[in-house]
Amino acid sequence: MKGNRIAVTGVGETPFLRKGEETVMQMMTRASLAAIADAGLTPADIDGYVSNKYAGHPSEEVAHAIGAGERRFTAVADTAGGTATTGDALRLAQLAIEAGLARHILIPYAIRSTKPGGVYGFHAREPQKAGLEMPVGFFGQPTYFATMANRYDHEFGLSEEELASVAITYRAWATKTPHAQRRDPMDLDGYRQSPMISTPLRAADCCLTTDAGCAYVVSSVEAARDLPHPVVSVQGVGIGYNNYPHGVLFSQKPCTFDYPGWESAAQAYAMAGVDPKDLDLAQVYDGFSISAIVQTEMLGLCDRGEGGRFYAAGHGMPGGCMPINTSGGHMSGGYVPGINLLIEAVRQLRGQEGDRQVPDARLCAVAGLGGNNHSTTILARG
Repeated sequence: MKGNRIAVTGVGETPFLRKGEETVMQMMTRASLAAIADAGLTPADIDGYVSNKYAGHPSEEVAHAIGAGERRFTAVADTAGGTATTGDALRLAQLAIEAGLARHILIPYAIRSTKPGGVYGFHAREPQKAGLEMPVGFFGQPTYFATMANRYDHEFGLSEEELASVAITYRAWATKTPHAQRRDPMDLDGYRQSPMISTPLRAADCCLTTDAGCAYVVSSVEAARDLPHPVVSVQGVGIGYNNYPHGVLFSQKPCTFDYPGWESAAQAYAMAGVDPKDLDLAQVYDGFSISAIVQTEMLGLCDRGEGGRFYAAGHGMPGGCMPINTSGGHMSGGYVPGINLLIEAVRQLRGQEGDRQVPDARLCAVAGLGGNNHSTTILARG
């Protein structure tokens, strides 16, 4: 695959709510219609779909709900989390567009984190966990990622102040984001007042509970030039996988924080023909502070083992040398796995973000974690 062949031409989202009243299908529909309108298109123009298997609604339901025209291409992103929404879906869309199977492809996703079981339900359905891990209390995403943080601390060192600096950085961006869920300023004292969830992770180190939908439209670069917004093209996409099922990933993998992000980043940079130093900003899947630290290293924004010190030095903050998660990310902005980070990247590259706009932003990396898989996508303006 080559870069600069497809572009993200429309983006849309519903409000990020702590507890909403709409179903997943209703939120996906509203986000999809917003993305199509943002692209200057109508539902009749959408002829391709990439669904997410974890959303639970196939493409024909989405097409019917939005009143679309003929479906000429459909696919399902099989990976989890941010890998599906920011990597897998784009790769599938490019293959379809380059093959002439579709012109404008819709990629919708929504989540109701407040439904019974919430995001915990994802792992509760796995027999290995139910049979072997849950009975001894090893259950829940904060617990899994706390073990990662302790392992990381053992290998590289990680002070409380360094861990806190990740949450403080993203909250600083959220205070500038009108639609962010958590906009109250937070300093180190405020961080320390956040309840401890699983040592060393406090509530402030965890992603938000969100009910919301997001969607985006992918078109060829040639078609994008005729649409309303500056062209935001996909310069590179890389995906790394490992073969540990989620049911055993967090207890059997030799090093749980060593995601396949090194591989995905190398692929994406090679496809785009750029290096980390060329980036103007980044959006990093921040399910937890520790996962953001590790992925910041995997993107090459700092050396291995230096992620905590990178954030503590203020590099990711407003005015820093490498702005990261400029909408507040998943920890302060809203949690619609991966896709809202990609939408923020597109808007930054268009120059639409007002008080939080990164000056002259032209190149952005989006890191999408899926646990046993990882994507890196490089987006460019023009």
